[in-house]
Amino acid sequence: MHDGAELRSAVPTRPDPTALASWRVFLRAHAVVTRRLEAELLEDHDLPLASYDVLVQLVEAPGRRLRMTELASAVLLSRSGLSRLVDRLQREGLVTREAASEDGRGMYAVLQPSGLSRLRNAAPTHLRGVAEHMTSKFSEAELDALRALLDRLCDGPMRLNAPATLDDVDLAR
Repeated sequence: MHDGAELRSAVPTRPDPTALASWRVFLRAHAVVTRRLEAELLEDHDLPLASYDVLVQLVEAPGRRLRMTELASAVLLSRSGLSRLVDRLQREGLVTREAASEDGRGMYAVLQPSGLSRLRNAAPTHLRGVAEHMTSKFSEAELDALRALLDRLCDGPMRLNAPATLDDVDLAR
């Protein structure tokens, strides 16, 4: 593992063309894939990608509930952005908010049966899109390498124990 301070001190004062090209293609690839996934979810299910992400995070969480602060970190939205999104999902009946009984200050977002149903309906579109626009472009070895490389940019490796499909989710929970 690389020492972040060591890497920062080694940053050149002049842009490296290879580094900048890598950065730009990373940003472009992310934008292209997420725009396509968003368009497909909106067209087929009238469900924005950010809403889909919230529903996925909640279905994978213990008790299908997360503190709003945890949910904001998981979906990479600001607290205010997440609050507005959860407000919309609550108006649609897909989630509810509940006060945290353990401290009285925090709030939980809780997945509702209609939210699970909406997620189940949208998941095949999303999973097909992920395969079509991203994973099918790489071999299994390349995907392993890509995951390992991108994990370096994160605060730690992603959980790999998430359900592979929604069929793997325990519905009795």
